[in-house]
Order: sequence, then C-alpha cells, then structure tokens
Amino acid sequence: MQVTTPACTLVQLAARLEPRQLERAVDEADKLGLIAPGPLRRALERFAGTTGVGVLRDLLDAATFTLTDSELERRFLPLARAAGLSLPLTGQVVSGFRVDFFWPDLGLVVETDGLRYHRTPAEQARDRVRDQAHAAAGLTPLRFTHAQVAAEPGRVQALLEAVASRPCRA
Repeated sequence: MQVTTPACTLVQLAARLEPRQLERAVDEADKLGLIAPGPLRRALERFAGTTGVGVLRDLLDAATFTLTDSELERRFLPLARAAGLSLPLTGQVVSGFRVDFFWPDLGLVVETDGLRYHRTPAEQARDRVRDQAHAAAGLTPLRFTHAQVAAEPGRVQALLEAVASRPCRA
C-alpha cells in the first residue's frame, strides 16, 4: 500500500477538484492537524512543475484564502469580498467567544448560523448572550442564516456594505 504526504495528496486533488471542493479539503486537512496552510504553501516548492501546484498555490495566496469551518462560511466569504470587506480573521476568540468572522478595523463580528447548531431555544439563547457580549464590548454583531446567505445574497451584501461604509468610531 502506497501512502502519500498530506501535501502530495492535496496537490493531486488540486488537479481534479473544483475550487470550493479544494478549499474544503485544505480546511479539513488543517482541522485534522495533517498540514496547516503555511507549511503546505512552503511544501509546494518540492512539487514544482506538477499539475495542480499552481491551482493550490493560488488558493493559498494570502489575498484569497481564509480558513473556514463550514460550507455556509465558505458561501458567505464571497459576499463579504463583494461588499468590499478585507479578509476577516476567522476562528478568533472575541469577547470570550470563538467567532466565525472578525474585522477588527470595523469592529464587526459575523456569525453564520446553520440549523445544525442554532435551532433549539437554548442554542438561540446562547447566541443572544454572545451578541450582547460583543455589543457591550463596542462591537457590531451580525448573524446570517443559511437561508439568507443562499437565497438573499444581495441583501446580505448590502448590509455588509452599509456596515463597512460607516464612519470610523472613536
């Protein structure tokens, strides 16, 4: 049985997968502790000239790649980019809570809520406590549901543009 390194496997996948599938594979490799984006980017030098390296390098470019935890988060990111927002910090602890997306320069925290973790009254109550903690810290908390991201992308983008265009707070 032949075994390949995580970097080699991702290069091979890059030649076959659609960009969103490849991004999901890189996210999963990082979450599983197999290889992080930084070491993966450096490992690409060993595979120079191999089909898939260019695609994977482009994906890992700091200007275009942001680690996410879910398909919903991956679907949200293009809306934020289209709204003119810079790349967010992801998976950061803000106001004592791990958040999906954080723009420190805007004081903006965004959570993308799928039904899997946000459907019960108790889960929704915890979400309100999180939002209140962010607001108390002077941040703007926004939540977008899967339905909003999938079916109302224009509305999501417009709201993000409105927040991004606010005058800076002191």
